[in-house]
Amino acid sequence: MASLYRTIVRPILFLFAPEKAHKLAMYALVLMQKIPIINRLFQHHGINPSGSFFFMGLTFKNRVGIAAGFDKDGRYLEPLSQLGFGFVEVGTVTPQPQPGNDRPRLFRLKKDNALLNRMGFNNAGVDSLVGKLRNKRFSCIVGGNIGKNKWTPNDQSENDYVQCFEALYNYVDYFVVNVSSPNTPNLRSLQEKAPLMSLLQNLQSRSEKKSLKKPILVKIAPDLNDAQLEDVIDIVNASGIAGVVATNTTIDKSGLKTTTDDLGGGISGMPLKDRSTEIIRKLRKGLPSHKVIIGVGGIFTKEDAMEKLNAGADLVQIYTGFIYEGPNLLHSLIDI
Repeated sequence: MASLYRTIVRPILFLFAPEKAHKLAMYALVLMQKIPIINRLFQHHGINPSGSFFFMGLTFKNRVGIAAGFDKDGRYLEPLSQLGFGFVEVGTVTPQPQPGNDRPRLFRLKKDNALLNRMGFNNAGVDSLVGKLRNKRFSCIVGGNIGKNKWTPNDQSENDYVQCFEALYNYVDYFVVNVSSPNTPNLRSLQEKAPLMSLLQNLQSRSEKKSLKKPILVKIAPDLNDAQLEDVIDIVNASGIAGVVATNTTIDKSGLKTTTDDLGGGISGMPLKDRSTEIIRKLRKGLPSHKVIIGVGGIFTKEDAMEKLNAGADLVQIYTGFIYEGPNLLHSLIDI
């Protein structure tokens, strides 16, 4: 199956622009799963042979999820679940629909096993996502990754996060607060201690008042310095949230084999691997064991995933590695 993807499927998909290829691949997956004989070839229950994993009060059939950005609008939850993912993180979603940044905005850096994205939270809005989730028919955990609209000033951004949080509350299993995308102007300034503490305490307080408390994590950038990481650790401990997703894409383009322009964007994939693992290791040293860390960034092999777990991650997510390596990568990770 791995050689089939690498020798036939991937070369065909890579003939198309990345966004077009993504839509074609997911359309093909949906179509194949409607044909029983083909569906049996691709369907994978995704159950770890060692048993289930329990984090944040949730039961995961395995440790492997698909990162936010892959299924922004919750269109492919059923086929992704059938492929074997233990959890799917939808979004980033914003209160109002927004088209994102101008195209082209997603680029393959094949020499680096990486992607450069300038998407800008393109999504159909939280009401559309709720409509997709309302009648869910899938067996995996679903996380809701929430953000703010591009035109919302930072001093009013908390309202955007609250709106998404309240709208999605009954339809997702956990939340991720995205304050670390490099593609929304000034968004990363929300990682500063005062605004981040205010936002997370607000959401945590709202969760604690519900009849069923939902875990909240914060997704951070890999470009934080040690002092900023210490602030994140203090905020996570003080606010009572469940943990951290480490990490988002990096704005550091040093060391790339592929020449890129200076128009911004975030790098994902292999160039992010070591830095995200370093961030995980530092977070684990500062956070108690019950605080969950989801490790993401540069996972292309089982060894890469184990490196994240050994550094202190509890769960992992894949994205760019999944695009380059296909479903076989997921299936190779089921038993970690």
